[in-house]
Amino acid sequence: MVSKDQGIGGLIFVACVAVAISYTLALFWPALAPFRLWIVAVPVLIAFVAVLGIGAWIGWTMATTPPPRPIEELEVEEAGRAEEAEEK
Repeated sequence: MVSKDQGIGGLIFVACVAVAISYTLALFWPALAPFRLWIVAVPVLIAFVAVLGIGAWIGWTMATTPPPRPIEELEVEEAGRAEEAEEK
C-alpha cells in the first residue's frame, strides 16, 4: 500500500512522461509539420510568462514587505527587558 503522497507523486510522474512523449511525437509527426512553430512557440511562451510571473511576485513581495527594525533599536529594547527581569 502506498501513501497518499506516493500516489500523487506516481500520478505526476506518469502525467509528465505522457506529456513528454506526446510533445515529442507531435513535434516530429510529419502530418503536424505546418504547426511545428506553434508546437514550440506555445510552451516557450508559457514558460517565459511563468518565469516573469515568478519574478513579478518576488518583486511585489520585496516592495510590500516592511523593512526590518534597526539593530540599535532592538538592542535598546533587549536591554530594557533585561533590566525588567533583574528587578523582579
